[in-house]
Amino acid sequence: MSKLLSILVAAVFAVSTGSVFAASHIKAAGEKKEEMKKEEPKKEAKKEVKKDEKTAKSEMKKDEKKASKAKKEMKKEEKKEEKKEEKK
Repeated sequence: MSKLLSILVAAVFAVSTGSVFAASHIKAAGEKKEEMKKEEPKKEAKKEVKKDEKTAKSEMKKDEKKASKAKKEMKKEEKKEEKKEEKK
């Protein structure tokens, strides 16, 4: 009878310590997942910033091209006006 009781006590002790270790490991795994979740938005934010920078750069280039085209057109018009004045 005493052997049975000692086996039951040992089993309860083993189960309780096993559950404590399992709980601590699960908690640690949950913390890692939370850290990973925190890192993912940062990466996504960086990607979005890079995309925004790229679009801003491309828009600036487009604006520069439009400005240069407008300058060229104005120069052409000025030359045409000068030629008309010379003919008169």
